[in-house]
Amino acid sequence: MSNPVFLALDVPQIEPAKALLNKVKDHIGGVKLGLEFFCAHGGHGVHEIAHMGLPIFLDLKFHDIPNTVAGAMQAVHVYEPAIVTVHASGGRAMMEDAKAAAAEGCKVVGVTMLTSLDRDDLARAGVAGSPEEHVMRLAEQAQEAGLDGIVCSGQEVGKVRSQWKDGYFVVPGLRPAGIVAGDQKRTVTPRQARDDGASVLVIGRPISRAEDPQAAARAIEATL
Repeated sequence: MSNPVFLALDVPQIEPAKALLNKVKDHIGGVKLGLEFFCAHGGHGVHEIAHMGLPIFLDLKFHDIPNTVAGAMQAVHVYEPAIVTVHASGGRAMMEDAKAAAAEGCKVVGVTMLTSLDRDDLARAGVAGSPEEHVMRLAEQAQEAGLDGIVCSGQEVGKVRSQWKDGYFVVPGLRPAGIVAGDQKRTVTPRQARDDGASVLVIGRPISRAEDPQAAARAIEATL
């Protein structure tokens, strides 16, 4: 992929979303559509964005019993997504069925640990060890289940890449130098994540909420 940046297009109205995408589409490589967008606009909204000609990353984070996740994965074939997410914590059988049900050419990646969480959050949930240890455990399960890769923060992607040489790694929660982290706790810059082995860089608010989104996207592209 020539440009690894996927814009997180989580906005409440479809026309402003399309207007934003029109401004930045020459400086990104794809579009991430998550729960907020999908719940607001449904399949019609996905098709509207897909018609604009960029690869679609459908970030719905499926997490259910294997049969249900397989059915959901089959249901999204109609959108022709380039990437779909499932939760790696759903277990090996669920991940295996998700991959088996995915359309040919669609990357299925397992979400390991949200970038809004840190070690204290893990401890409160009863999970022992550091974020890196937790991510590595789930990455190993995802690889064994036959997924294409995982979603992890930029702080873990280098370690995972060293163990999973041909994996496909999606890194969200990125913040260019000088940008406030907000609700993200484990952030790195887009360039650092790319250098450490990220396949896809998911960037939202640093572009979508910038005073000049086109200039912000162009500036991030230039650092890569």
